Amino acid sequence: MADHSGSCLCGTVSFGVKGDFDGFYLCHCQHCQKDTGSAHAANIFSQSAKLVWRSGADAVTSFTLPGTRHNKSFCKLCGSAMPSTQIPGLLVVPAGCLDTEISMVPIAHIFLSSKAVWDEGLEGLPKFEVLPD
Repeated sequence: MADHSGSCLCGTVSFGVKGDFDGFYLCHCQHCQKDTGSAHAANIFSQSAKLVWRSGADAVTSFTLPGTRHNKSFCKLCGSAMPSTQIPGLLVVPAGCLDTEISMVPIAHIFLSSKAVWDEGLEGLPKFEVLPD
C-alpha cells in the first residue's frame, strides 16, 4: 500500500492519500480543457485509496457541471485543483497536486474526439529548462 501527499499552490491545503492508484488518464474532453485551461487534464483514479485532509479542508470547494459527472475540487484561495470524492466510490487526484513522486505513468489518452486542434505535432517544438528570453 502506497502513501502519497499533496498540496495546493498557496500551501493552505495539504492532504494524504493512503492506498494504491488504479489508473492514470490524460483527458481531452471539453470540460477538462475548460477547467484546466490546457489541452487536457492529468488525473489519477482509485476505487480503494483513502483521502485524508491534513490542513485546509475548509478551503476546498467543489463544482459539478449540471447534468454531468464532471467535477472539479479546488482551493478557494489559489484555485489549485484538489482531489475529489464527489463520484461515489471513486477518488480522483489531479496528478499535478501531488508532492510525492508516483511510479505510475499515464496509461491512456481519453476523449480524443474533443482534442484541441493545436495539440498536434508538438514533439518537434524547442525545449527549454526555464522560461526562454
